[in-house]
Amino acid sequence: MANTLDRETLERAAREAADARELFVVSVNYLPEDVVEVLIDGMDGVTIEDCVAVNDAVLAAVDRDEHDFELTVAGYGISEPFVLPLHYEKNLGGEVETVTADGRKLRGVLADADDSGFTIEVPTKVKREGMKRPVTEPLPTRLEYSAVKYTKNIINF
Repeated sequence: MANTLDRETLERAAREAADARELFVVSVNYLPEDVVEVLIDGMDGVTIEDCVAVNDAVLAAVDRDEHDFELTVAGYGISEPFVLPLHYEKNLGGEVETVTADGRKLRGVLADADDSGFTIEVPTKVKREGMKRPVTEPLPTRLEYSAVKYTKNIINF
Protein backbone atom coordinates (compact mmCIF):
# COMPACT_ATOMS: atom_id res chain seq x y z
CA MET A 1 0.00 0.00 0.00
CA ALA A 2 1.41 3.38 -0.91
CA ASN A 3 2.41 5.24 2.25
CA THR A 4 0.76 8.37 0.98
CA LEU A 5 -2.75 6.93 0.76
CA ASP A 6 -4.90 9.19 2.92
CA ARG A 7 -6.62 6.60 5.07
CA GLU A 8 -8.56 9.23 7.01
CA THR A 9 -10.11 10.62 3.79
CA LEU A 10 -10.89 7.13 2.51
CA GLU A 11 -12.53 6.04 5.77
CA ARG A 12 -14.48 9.29 6.14
CA ALA A 13 -15.84 8.92 2.59
CA ALA A 14 -16.91 5.34 3.35
CA ARG A 15 -18.62 6.38 6.62
CA GLU A 16 -20.42 9.33 5.03
CA ALA A 17 -21.66 7.27 2.07
CA ALA A 18 -22.80 4.49 4.41
CA ASP A 19 -24.55 6.97 6.74
CA ALA A 20 -26.38 8.52 3.77
CA ARG A 21 -27.86 5.09 2.99
CA GLU A 22 -28.68 4.31 6.66
CA LEU A 23 -25.80 1.82 6.84
CA PHE A 24 -22.70 1.60 8.98
CA VAL A 25 -19.06 0.70 8.32
CA VAL A 26 -18.04 -2.45 10.17
CA SER A 27 -14.38 -2.27 9.22
CA VAL A 28 -11.86 -0.95 6.73
CA ASN A 29 -9.04 -3.43 6.16
CA TYR A 30 -5.75 -2.61 4.45
CA LEU A 31 -4.51 -5.83 2.90
CA PRO A 32 -1.30 -6.76 1.06
CA GLU A 33 -1.00 -6.06 -2.66
CA ASP A 34 -2.57 -2.59 -2.29
CA VAL A 35 -6.05 -3.95 -1.55
CA VAL A 36 -8.54 -2.02 0.60
CA GLU A 37 -11.62 -3.88 1.85
CA VAL A 38 -14.59 -1.95 3.24
CA LEU A 39 -17.23 -4.02 5.05
CA ILE A 40 -20.64 -2.43 5.57
CA ASP A 41 -23.87 -3.48 7.23
CA GLY A 42 -27.32 -2.09 7.93
CA MET A 43 -30.29 -2.79 10.14
CA ASP A 44 -32.19 -3.99 7.06
CA GLY A 45 -29.23 -5.63 5.32
CA VAL A 46 -27.07 -4.46 2.43
CA THR A 47 -27.84 -4.45 -1.30
CA ILE A 48 -25.53 -4.47 -4.31
CA GLU A 49 -26.61 -0.86 -4.93
CA ASP A 50 -25.43 0.05 -1.40
CA CYS A 51 -22.02 -1.48 -2.09
CA VAL A 52 -21.73 0.34 -5.42
CA ALA A 53 -22.68 3.68 -3.82
CA VAL A 54 -20.06 3.34 -1.07
CA ASN A 55 -17.48 2.15 -3.61
CA ASP A 56 -18.14 5.15 -5.88
CA ALA A 57 -17.96 7.61 -2.96
CA VAL A 58 -14.60 6.25 -1.81
CA LEU A 59 -13.16 6.31 -5.33
CA ALA A 60 -14.38 9.90 -5.80
CA ALA A 61 -12.68 10.98 -2.57
CA VAL A 62 -9.23 9.55 -3.35
CA ASP A 63 -7.06 10.69 -6.25
CA ARG A 64 -6.58 7.46 -8.21
CA ASP A 65 -3.77 8.99 -10.31
CA GLU A 66 -1.80 9.50 -7.12
CA HIS A 67 -2.87 6.35 -5.22
CA ASP A 68 -3.22 3.08 -7.06
CA PHE A 69 -5.16 0.50 -5.05
CA GLU A 70 -7.83 -2.15 -5.44
CA LEU A 71 -11.08 -1.42 -3.59
CA THR A 72 -13.60 -4.02 -2.47
CA VAL A 73 -16.84 -2.99 -0.77
CA ALA A 74 -18.99 -5.82 0.60
CA GLY A 75 -21.74 -6.52 3.06
CA TYR A 76 -20.69 -8.02 6.38
CA GLY A 77 -21.69 -11.69 6.29
CA ILE A 78 -24.64 -13.09 8.24
CA SER A 79 -22.50 -15.96 9.52
CA GLU A 80 -19.72 -13.66 10.76
CA PRO A 81 -19.31 -12.94 14.49
CA PHE A 82 -20.85 -9.71 15.77
CA VAL A 83 -18.24 -6.98 16.18
CA LEU A 84 -20.33 -3.88 16.95
CA PRO A 85 -23.19 -3.21 19.39
CA LEU A 86 -25.30 -2.42 16.29
CA HIS A 87 -24.99 -6.08 15.25
CA TYR A 88 -26.65 -7.08 18.51
CA GLU A 89 -29.43 -4.50 18.05
CA LYS A 90 -29.96 -5.62 14.45
CA ASN A 91 -30.41 -9.24 15.50
CA LEU A 92 -32.76 -8.79 18.49
CA GLY A 93 -35.23 -11.65 18.65
CA GLY A 94 -32.97 -13.96 16.67
CA GLU A 95 -31.30 -17.15 17.84
CA VAL A 96 -27.59 -16.72 18.61
CA GLU A 97 -24.61 -18.64 19.91
CA THR A 98 -22.21 -16.93 22.31
CA VAL A 99 -18.88 -18.14 23.62
CA THR A 100 -17.81 -16.35 26.77
CA ALA A 101 -14.25 -15.37 27.62
CA ASP A 102 -14.11 -18.26 30.09
CA GLY A 103 -15.16 -20.76 27.37
CA ARG A 104 -18.86 -21.30 28.17
CA LYS A 105 -21.07 -21.78 25.11
CA LEU A 106 -24.60 -20.37 25.33
CA ARG A 107 -27.40 -20.68 22.78
CA GLY A 108 -30.61 -18.74 23.00
CA VAL A 109 -32.69 -15.82 21.82
CA LEU A 110 -31.08 -12.38 21.80
CA ALA A 111 -33.51 -10.45 24.01
CA ASP A 112 -31.84 -7.08 24.67
CA ALA A 113 -28.73 -5.08 23.79
CA ASP A 114 -27.26 -1.74 24.81
CA ASP A 115 -23.89 0.02 24.71
CA SER A 116 -22.29 -2.19 27.39
CA GLY A 117 -23.74 -5.64 26.83
CA PHE A 118 -26.67 -7.87 25.92
CA THR A 119 -29.14 -10.40 27.29
CA ILE A 120 -29.72 -13.89 25.90
CA GLU A 121 -32.71 -15.96 26.94
CA VAL A 122 -31.15 -19.41 27.35
CA PRO A 123 -33.55 -22.39 27.40
CA THR A 124 -33.07 -23.99 30.80
CA LYS A 125 -34.75 -27.03 32.40
CA VAL A 126 -36.50 -26.02 35.62
CA LYS A 127 -38.09 -28.40 38.14
CA ARG A 128 -41.46 -26.98 39.20
CA GLU A 129 -43.04 -27.93 42.50
CA GLY A 130 -45.76 -30.48 42.01
CA MET A 131 -44.60 -31.46 38.51
CA LYS A 132 -42.97 -34.79 37.76
CA ARG A 133 -40.82 -33.58 34.89
CA PRO A 134 -38.76 -30.44 34.50
CA VAL A 135 -40.01 -27.84 32.04
CA THR A 136 -37.87 -25.74 29.71
CA GLU A 137 -38.08 -22.01 30.31
CA PRO A 138 -36.04 -19.09 28.99
CA LEU A 139 -33.50 -17.92 31.58
CA PRO A 140 -32.35 -14.33 30.90
CA THR A 141 -28.54 -14.21 30.97
CA ARG A 142 -26.85 -10.79 30.90
CA LEU A 143 -23.34 -10.57 29.41
CA GLU A 144 -21.00 -7.63 28.99
CA TYR A 145 -19.31 -7.34 25.58
CA SER A 146 -15.91 -7.49 27.29
CA ALA A 147 -16.77 -10.95 28.71
CA VAL A 148 -17.51 -12.48 25.30
CA LYS A 149 -15.16 -14.11 22.78
CA TYR A 150 -17.80 -14.05 20.06
CA THR A 151 -21.51 -14.03 19.29
CA LYS A 152 -22.98 -15.09 15.96
CA ASN A 153 -26.32 -15.92 14.39
CA ILE A 154 -27.63 -19.46 14.37
CA ILE A 155 -28.94 -19.98 10.87
CA ASN A 156 -31.81 -22.44 10.61
CA PHE A 157 -33.24 -23.52 7.27
